[in-house]
Amino acid sequence: MLQGDMFRAMKTATSGMESQGLRLRLIAENMANSDTPGYHRKTVSFRSEVDRADGAMRVMPGKVRLDRSDLNLVYEPGHPLADELGMVRSSNVDPLIEMVDARQAGRSYEANLNIFDQAREMYTGMLDLLRR
Repeated sequence: MLQGDMFRAMKTATSGMESQGLRLRLIAENMANSDTPGYHRKTVSFRSEVDRADGAMRVMPGKVRLDRSDLNLVYEPGHPLADELGMVRSSNVDPLIEMVDARQAGRSYEANLNIFDQAREMYTGMLDLLRR
């Protein structure tokens, strides 16, 4: 029973790391396109579900969605995409928000990694006891 609990903990932590990895990839994509005219920020939400095979809780990403908030207007009359008033519809990416989201995702990833490592160490310790 204890062995199954440790494996469930590792599966739960792994799904958390995979989800936060996806979130970090989207944040990197948003930052890379922050100066791209017309670019809409990408976001993802998560849900938890039970793996029916072993009862482990898993973090599952939802669909990647575009942030439909207004694009920023920037005055650049020489830009090829400028309208008759010289305004260009820039992206709706706020680098400060992306940095905060990246920090939060990184910390969540690290927390899941620590849980995984602790479960792995417990499992290794249990195997060492059984070998004696």
